[in-house]
This record gives sequence, structure tokens and C-alpha cells, in this order.
Amino acid sequence: MTEAFEWKKLGQIFDLKQHSNMDWMREQAQNPFLVDMGDVLRVYFNTRALKDENGLSKSLAGFVDFDKSGNFEVVRVSEKPIFEHGGLGEFDEFGIMAGSVAKMEDAYWLYYVGWTRKVSVPYDWQIGLAKSTDNGDTFKRFGRGSIIGSTNTEPFLQAGCSSIMNLNGVWHLWYTSGIKWIQTDHKPESVYQIMHATSKDGINWEREGVPVISPVIKDEAQASPSVIFHNNKYHMVFSYRHSTDFRNKERGYRIGYAWSEDLKNWHRDDVMANINVSDDGWDSEMVCYPHLSKIGNDVYLFYCGNDFGKFGFGVAKLIK
Repeated sequence: MTEAFEWKKLGQIFDLKQHSNMDWMREQAQNPFLVDMGDVLRVYFNTRALKDENGLSKSLAGFVDFDKSGNFEVVRVSEKPIFEHGGLGEFDEFGIMAGSVAKMEDAYWLYYVGWTRKVSVPYDWQIGLAKSTDNGDTFKRFGRGSIIGSTNTEPFLQAGCSSIMNLNGVWHLWYTSGIKWIQTDHKPESVYQIMHATSKDGINWEREGVPVISPVIKDEAQASPSVIFHNNKYHMVFSYRHSTDFRNKERGYRIGYAWSEDLKNWHRDDVMANINVSDDGWDSEMVCYPHLSKIGNDVYLFYCGNDFGKFGFGVAKLIK
């Protein structure tokens, strides 16, 4: 058996309360993922305005730039969203959540989740594409519709497009897709699991339609898959939790792990992840939305803490 990873937690490196009083960026700094911009390390994240009188809010995406000294000093925070919501009735009318970025020639392509509201269930998600020609500061939607939506084998909730990789001219995308809804005493809750798709152009995707990670708890919800190649293996970290009564320490998000040699067969071993809640502080109740990144020869894990990243995110460095 391979030994578990050893991480050094570097703490919370971005606190929303300290860096934003903008109306569109008031709550949550979720799903952080790194893009090396050359002179700075940029971390995109998803945020929300304050809730309205009905308890609803809209999500948008922004970024924070860190210096490259290794101390993660904040250099710049985006002053406006990287792009705006879609129009009336479109799949991203009520929410935009950035997932992953790929460099395509002279442009950056952003894969993101669009939110819309429904009646019998609270929301629907689909995956869209936006492109940037100004070094990732702003993006324009590829079109008014999604590029990955519902099918007969994936009937609802395509989201969590948090890892994209090009291997030998083929693009690989890991995302989450809905399995079912569960009716609770309060509202319907969704169950979703990690899926895999491939593409030759990054726009048209061939989908397998079956989960790639076996659940370990009943009605497990899986989110935010992040894949890198390191030490001759592919490594995936992801969030998982119960699908009902999960807004607490006992049943909330934890970080899972799986490895593969061929990107087809994944072997789950959550003990290997070896990163859990702290005894106290910002990540003492929840660890979620992990993203693996290589900076030079080092591997870092960006992740959110309590209350789904309500106030920011932190990072841990792989020791061995």
C-alpha cells in the first residue's frame, strides 16, 4: 500500500472580508483554482451578492492574484466579475461558477457552470464555455446555450467542471452530474457524482454517462474533481458528503482521493488524501472544493473551509 500524503497547511490565504466590499462579491469564495499567469499566480473563485428579501442570491466569478514569492501575498483582486449572467430564460441567468481554464493558442477558455431556477426543485445546472483574449481578466460567452447539458443518461445537474487536461491531442474533462433528487421535509436535495468526457476541439464532448468514482456512503454527493499527473500516476481529489442534512460538521464535505494509471480505472482510497478538518479555526467544520496545482516542482492543494467557503479559501503544500 502506498503511504498517505503528508500536507503542511499554510492557512487561509484569502479572506473575503479583508479584500472586498463590492456588492457583487460579499459572500463565498468557492471553488478556487490556480492559473499561472507568468508574473502572478491567479486564483479564480466563485462568489455571491448578499441574499435578497426572498433569501436568494446570484453567483458570479472573480479572481485574486498572488505574488510568486511563495508567501501568497495578495497583489490584486478583480474589481468586477469576469463576465455577466445570461439573459432571460438562458441557462446561466441566475448564476455563473467558474470551473477550470485551458490555454488555447492566444486565448483562455473557461469552462463554467450556469445556474437557473426551477419550480419543483430549487435549481438546474449546465456547463458553458467562455473565452478571454485579454489575459484572463474578462471573458465572453461562447454562445447563449450550454455545451454540456442534460441527456437521457445524465438527466440533470451538469456541474463541477473543475479539471481539464489535454493528452496527445485529446481533451479530458471531469465534472459532476445529477443522479437523482431526494425529497426532504424542507426541500428537495440533489445527489450527484463525478463523470468523465473527452473532446477533440474542447467544444463537442463525448460523454461516458457513468460515474467514475464509487461512493462510500449512501446517497453520496461528489463535487469538484481535480486531476494531476505526478510521480507516474494520475491523482484525483474531490469533495464528498451526505446528500441530506449536510450543513454541519458530522455530515458535511470532506476531501476524497483516487488514483489511476490509465484515466479509465480509478482506485478510491480516501485515507490517502490525509487532509481533514482542523481542531479550530476557518476549516474546523468542513474541507471542500479541493484543487491540485503544481507550482514549479511543488504540489499545492487549494481548498475551502467552513460553510462552503463563505469567507475565503486556504492552501496546503505537499510534503511527501
